[in-house]
Amino acid sequence: MQAVVSPVQSPTEIETVIAGLTREATGGLVVLPSAFMATHRDSIVALAARYRIPAVYPYRFYAASGGLVSYGNNAVDAYRQSADYVDRILRGAKPTELPVQLPVKYELVVNLTTAKALGLDVPLHIQQLADEVIE
Repeated sequence: MQAVVSPVQSPTEIETVIAGLTREATGGLVVLPSAFMATHRDSIVALAARYRIPAVYPYRFYAASGGLVSYGNNAVDAYRQSADYVDRILRGAKPTELPVQLPVKYELVVNLTTAKALGLDVPLHIQQLADEVIE
């Protein structure tokens, strides 16, 4: 299995890294959350499809764009938590005294169309666990 230790820093590196994964018979891609990756999500999803690399992404919008699987915090829920913080601050709470909050809701999205294109069978129990299945 190939691991990429340093983050990709330019759009031209994206294809180099993904193409390099094809040398591994059991290669796969895990995309970590970052503004850079989100900005280039269409390229990443398209390249993973072109090189037939199964990939796991951090947010639903990747799976909706054709990615295989996404698993990560629910953005809407995170914004709601942020709104609660803003409300508390506007009511006089000191930001330094508010506890750090972690995401509460995570979501799993499986794209069966992409799985079929990659020749993968997604087990039924994974489909049943998913918050959303894209067909």
